[in-house]
Amino acid sequence: MDTGGSRLAHAQKIMVDLTISDTYHYSMKSMSITIDEPTLRLLDELTETASLARNRSALVRTAIREFVERERRRQVEARERQILRKHRKGLARQARVLIEEQARL
Repeated sequence: MDTGGSRLAHAQKIMVDLTISDTYHYSMKSMSITIDEPTLRLLDELTETASLARNRSALVRTAIREFVERERRRQVEARERQILRKHRKGLARQARVLIEEQARL
């Protein structure tokens, strides 16, 4: 049977857990990965030399976010290149007209 004291202790533990680290988020999930030894050494070296106090998990999260941002940017740029290729003749025609109009001014 749950008593008021044990609920209070549980609530206090949660509060302590939430304030242990400013990078801790209650919505984080744990996962397991397999990593080769050379990559693990690189991660440990970076952890030791990082300008901010960071642990492996924080560095991996940062690396994943940065990778996703680069990948999304790459996809957007690829779509834009495709659009430009598709409309290049019309765009070139519009550019010539604008240049001719400006030359008359």
